[in-house]
Amino acid sequence: MQFNIELLPPSSEIETKAVLKQLSAAHRYLALLNGRCAAIPNENILINTLALQEAKESSAIENIITTHDELYKAQLFEAYFNNASAKEVSRYAETLKEGFAEVRTRKVIHTILF
Repeated sequence: MQFNIELLPPSSEIETKAVLKQLSAAHRYLALLNGRCAAIPNENILINTLALQEAKESSAIENIITTHDELYKAQLFEAYFNNASAKEVSRYAETLKEGFAEVRTRKVIHTILF
């Protein structure tokens, strides 16, 4: 199976009428989420949990299977990587958190690697 991934930005028009109609709803829900996150005393709890869940589910697509228990143990005890899957998913989650921190600091998403 071969995938052809086009370079960014796409050559076709992406600001279609349907996309623009959904933009205001997306903006409203993001603002609501932002307000709810601000009410959490320690938003890192939410970010860490979401990063682990997203990393676990995304890795499952690639047949990298682990359990929540293994992931949480690996987060608490760095030396507790008893299988390669937990290690891979934990690295994925750490990269997500680093990306989140980068966006938070620079207020921009980019494709330049440092």
